Parts: sequence; C-alpha cells; structure tokens
Amino acid sequence: MSYSLTRLKTSTKKMASGQLSRAEALACSGCRHACHVMLYADTKAQLFGRIPIKHIILMQMRFDGLLGFPGGLVNPSEETLESGLSRELSEELGLALPISVEDHVDSCYAPPSSPSSSSRLITHFYVKKMDEEQIREVERAAASTAADHGLEVLGMVRVPLYTMKGGGGLASFLSHSFIGNARSQLVHSMLRLNLVAPGELHTALTHSLKTHAHTKQDLQAALALTQGLRKQFLKNATALLHPLKM
Repeated sequence: MSYSLTRLKTSTKKMASGQLSRAEALACSGCRHACHVMLYADTKAQLFGRIPIKHIILMQMRFDGLLGFPGGLVNPSEETLESGLSRELSEELGLALPISVEDHVDSCYAPPSSPSSSSRLITHFYVKKMDEEQIREVERAAASTAADHGLEVLGMVRVPLYTMKGGGGLASFLSHSFIGNARSQLVHSMLRLNLVAPGELHTALTHSLKTHAHTKQDLQAALALTQGLRKQFLKNATALLHPLKM
C-alpha cells in the first residue's frame, strides 16, 4: 500500500471519529474550545491493607451531577490552550498548575449536547503525571481555597482502579454518568498508560453494563413510587380546596 493511500485512510478514519490535529482544531472557524486534564500519580497505598490501589486518577463531580475532568472553556484568540487550561485549573483546583504542549493527548469534536444543538465544540484533552504528594496537595486546595468549590465543582473524586468481589470498584464507577466523552477519555488513558490491564478493564465494563440494567430497574421503581405519591398529593390538595358540603 502506498504511503499517500495510508495517510488518506488514516485521515478518513480520524475524521469519522471526530479527531483533529492540534493545527486543524485551532484553524476551525466559529468553533468553541474546551480543555481538560487528567491528573494522575502512582501510589503504593492499599485499600483495607490488602487491595493495591496502584494509581490515583483525579476526576470531579460537576455542578450538573456528571463526572468529568478538571478544565473548561478557553479562548485561543486571547490565550494559548495551555494557559487557558491553567487558568481554569486555578479556579477549580485552587492551584496554578503548569500545563505544557507535551501534556496534550488529542483534540476532537465533542458530542452535541442536544439533537438541536448547532454550536461546534472542540475538546482538547491533556494528561499530566504528578507525585502522590502533589495529588494530595491538589485535593486539599480544591476543597479549601478553590473559587469554584461547591459551585461549578461539587468535589474531587478518585477513580477506583481495582475490582472487588461482586464487581465493585472500577465497574461501579464506570456505570455513573459522565459529561461528553469523559468516560471514553478515561478508558483510553487507562489503556494507553497501562494503568489497568485490558482484561481487567473488559471485566469491569461487563459488570458496569449489568449495573446499568439494575439501575434502570431501580429508577423505574422510584418513578412508580413518586407517581403514586404525586397522585395522592393531588387528591388531598383537591379535597382541601373543594371540601364536600354538609
């Protein structure tokens, strides 16, 4: 196969997946840009003194109840992607973390927020390795000095990379709701950095799908309960507003 044909197929595949080169992303006219980073570190800590944690990955619970990585919108016409990301991290984490071009992993079009959404958002994903103590410092600052704590950011969370008996741990975490393509970014990063073995990740994702099925049943039961309570409330309210005449 010729080199030009190989490049063409690779380019076509990237376009189909929404991936862009850094230059292509920055050249996009009328696009909005958002930068996020996965901060991680190695650790020798053990859960309950027997389950190796191995690695720490930080994510956050957002204001909308979804899990995502620290970061936010940046304006490439006024700042570089990295300086904009550092600014966002200062607001969300309470620390000015230096982010470099070398930390950049990929750029791609974000999934539309709704079927009727017409704005094009490009997400730029970064990964930065830190020391365990630096990770702890980020967690302390995020909860004590960050301007966005309790507002845009409800709290930092660690990703459990282990799998417990019954499927707890990583499988349960992956079954939560994530913003945009954050879940796929997490999965790809764990594989690329060898933080989780492919077989372990496959098992976790399989358990996660089962958890989704149970969650759906629980939500349906909760919905039926609230519908019954709502009908009883309306009935009682009607009786109070229109009492029977004696």
